[in-house]
Amino acid sequence: MKDKVFFDTNIICYAFDSSEPSKRKICEKLIESVYAEDVLGAISNQVLVETYNVLTRKFGIPLERTKEIMKSLTVSEHWYRINYTTNTINRAMDNSDRFQVPFLDLLIVETMKENFITEIITENERDFEKIPGIKVTNPFKP
Repeated sequence: MKDKVFFDTNIICYAFDSSEPSKRKICEKLIESVYAEDVLGAISNQVLVETYNVLTRKFGIPLERTKEIMKSLTVSEHWYRINYTTNTINRAMDNSDRFQVPFLDLLIVETMKENFITEIITENERDFEKIPGIKVTNPFKP
């Protein structure tokens, strides 16, 4: 059985970013690999919320198109969706001094750990590599 791989917000968003065509192409292929069932893609409610905000506010994607994108992520049987609890938040807070990474990144990691996911696809190597037990895959690196 394939391991689940967590998709960070930046990877989802780059798939719809017309200002970064090379990153867009790479991220489109990654997302397509989830729908083709080559990869077991995992996303959290946190990533879904962040994605919605980036698509509408930063990229200016029309609301109806954003809703289509979001529904493809929230309803599709191809994505494994995970969420955090108050215990997850507490563990992230407890580790914030220890790892010196942004709280929201720690919240992602703690959510991943609760769901036995050890790999994240992200452009943000700097923060996630500080946390033991997490494999960071940056698809933009040669």
